[in-house]
Amino acid sequence: MGTVHARSLDPLPMQGPELGVHADDIETPEMEQESKQEVLENKDVIVQHVHIDGLGRTKEDCLTYEIAGVFRAKNLIDVMKRAHEARQKLLRLGIFRQVEVVIDTSQGVDALPNGLDVTFEVTELRRMTGSYNTMVGNNEGSMVLGLKLPNVFGRAEKLTFQFSYGTKETSYGLSFFKPQPGHFERNFAVNFYKVTGQFPWSSLRETDRGVSTEFSFPLWKTNHTLKWEGVWRELGCLARTASFAVREESGHSLKSSLSHAMVIDTRNSTILPRRGALLKINQELAGYTGGDASFLKEDFELQFNKRLFWDSVLSASLWGGCLLPIGDKPTCIADRFYLGGPTSVRGFSMYSIGPQSEGDYLGGEVYWAGAVHLYTPLPFRPGKGGFGDLFRTHFFLNAGNLCNLNYGDGPRAHLSKLAECIRWSYGAGIVLRLGNIARLELNYCIPMGVQSGDRICDGVQFGAGIRFL
Repeated sequence: MGTVHARSLDPLPMQGPELGVHADDIETPEMEQESKQEVLENKDVIVQHVHIDGLGRTKEDCLTYEIAGVFRAKNLIDVMKRAHEARQKLLRLGIFRQVEVVIDTSQGVDALPNGLDVTFEVTELRRMTGSYNTMVGNNEGSMVLGLKLPNVFGRAEKLTFQFSYGTKETSYGLSFFKPQPGHFERNFAVNFYKVTGQFPWSSLRETDRGVSTEFSFPLWKTNHTLKWEGVWRELGCLARTASFAVREESGHSLKSSLSHAMVIDTRNSTILPRRGALLKINQELAGYTGGDASFLKEDFELQFNKRLFWDSVLSASLWGGCLLPIGDKPTCIADRFYLGGPTSVRGFSMYSIGPQSEGDYLGGEVYWAGAVHLYTPLPFRPGKGGFGDLFRTHFFLNAGNLCNLNYGDGPRAHLSKLAECIRWSYGAGIVLRLGNIARLELNYCIPMGVQSGDRICDGVQFGAGIRFL
């Protein structure tokens, strides 16, 4: 039931001097142009030694995987290219503040005429670092304090403590991250956390105390995450006016679940893409590893982006999900889907679509939502090539539905119910991209298909977040 948050980890230290030798830096007399071309492109060279200077607590064996490609270089241009790639891999580990590369001819008794030595001069991060930043979630903001111990055991492990205080949520947690040497995308993480959230649309307060373990790995062009989570959930009423349906949900529960996520992402940006596609599929199975919550939950996200004429972009998105209870026990309000608001079906108030009781929204067990967008530059292109490029004009049409199904009915009855009472809206506005962190929208919305009990936002609506329909 919680919202999706932006990652608060510090960006990787991708700054620092580039390669010590560039093709343009190699000076030879003009009469030797042919010789220069031969040295750079045609003449074979051999990388005899690769050194890493500046190591303290880092173990060398975990770095050999990152620099191994340098030995396969065949000419100087190739050496420079592979050394640059190795530098990027070393920085990606998040254990070095700076990495410089020096390429020189081989020295010593075993030196070959065409031999080269490559030296990586590194500066390690301090044993403990602190951070203070802000985080933008879906229509909420947070202040985040963090304490990080990078490279704990010398092989790119990371121990992080984080405290977050936000407009709707307060949390703190301890996490341990361990990548596989040579395959940073394959990593293992353990998290201990406590999260307290307020959900005024449901008059509900939720406190989660839990532990999770997850393993992430790439497979062909996809990225996968396997996760186990055990969480003790405490639900309570946010106000004395909470409906009886919400009061019935109050109390303690224990959820133990296994989940899998698959992502294919070819977009050039996660915040405001101009091209590419996204496919995200999630499955969660609860109850088979303990706990008193039993369900199967499936949801997906699909997005396509196509660049058109005059620097405009056409974007189409489709979301959907289904929650199937296992056994006779009904689903919990904390596990259901919620729809509506400036980050999903615009023109409606936050999570104010679907089943409700006495003004409190209870969520639904199945939903779908789709949208078509046209993003164009600002009229007359003010600030072109600078600050003005962060803004886009936005025209949209979105629709969706959220409901509960009688699983005894057939598929035709289910599709018929999902096609009934479709909420939809259209409008226009301005989008501001905040780097690769989040985006802001200021839209004028015209809601349509409003049903009894829905709360609408007819007119100007403001949204902030990282995940938009």
